[in-house]
Amino acid sequence: MIKVFIDGQAGTTGLEIVKRLQDRKDIELLMISEEKRKDVETRKKYLNSADLVFLCLPDAASVEAVSLITNPNVKVIDASTAHRTQWTYGFSELGFKDKIASSQYVANPGCHASGCISILYPLIQKEIVKKTDSFSFFSLTGYSGGGKKMIHQYENEKTIDLEAPRIYGLNQNHKHLPEIKKVCGLENDVFLNPIVCDYYRGMAVSLNIKVDYEVAFNALKDWYSDTKLIRVEKVDSGMISANTLAGLDCMKLVVSGNSKRCTITSLFDNLGKGACGAAIQNMNIMLGFKEEEGLNLE
Repeated sequence: MIKVFIDGQAGTTGLEIVKRLQDRKDIELLMISEEKRKDVETRKKYLNSADLVFLCLPDAASVEAVSLITNPNVKVIDASTAHRTQWTYGFSELGFKDKIASSQYVANPGCHASGCISILYPLIQKEIVKKTDSFSFFSLTGYSGGGKKMIHQYENEKTIDLEAPRIYGLNQNHKHLPEIKKVCGLENDVFLNPIVCDYYRGMAVSLNIKVDYEVAFNALKDWYSDTKLIRVEKVDSGMISANTLAGLDCMKLVVSGNSKRCTITSLFDNLGKGACGAAIQNMNIMLGFKEEEGLNLE
């Protein structure tokens, strides 16, 4: 039986992974007791006795956890920002599946970054846009993306400002920007306006470009034609809701616009394809399971 340990099992991401894995029959989930979860020696024992470890920790704690792993056979998936520009990037649909399968260390993508990269990477590879172009995204997310403290604030201590969408990352130094630039091979920094809204989960990440929307749609449709978790649609009327895929682990790219310009929106769950679902997808690939095993796709 393959053993899996979650370092940081009490956080929002950790709890979601526990919920998704606890009933699986193909793995043994190692659970550390509440009183020992911050004890370094106990953590070290669990980290080195597992076949695969999820790190659901702040950046500095993730770096420390990696330093505690001395068993060369332990595979690691880091859900923090700490290793996203150094380790194998865990977004299989970009053509990285084989590399993920053969890697010991995999960095799980950031939620805002997942939306941006899902749109931009294929367009660059298909030469619809250039690496030298400048790009600006706006990204809506539910408040669960802020973790336990923000969830408590929205659900128990809501003030009037929390009833409206709130823009943050105002210094244009959001922690997901480096991975977007590196993975897409961009020559210029990306603009990102992240916005947290008064709903629990779900994301809508949008890019505006001067491209015929049919051209963009066909390029994205072709790129993701063989993937199981990402589909591409086009619309020319109505509205797009950011919580369309709440509770699911898949992603949908919606292309809209006209012959001169278009908007491409990546829809997914910030706790699904934006975090826990992506982490489990990467685990499945690394351990040789079906990529979609244990994921909520409909």
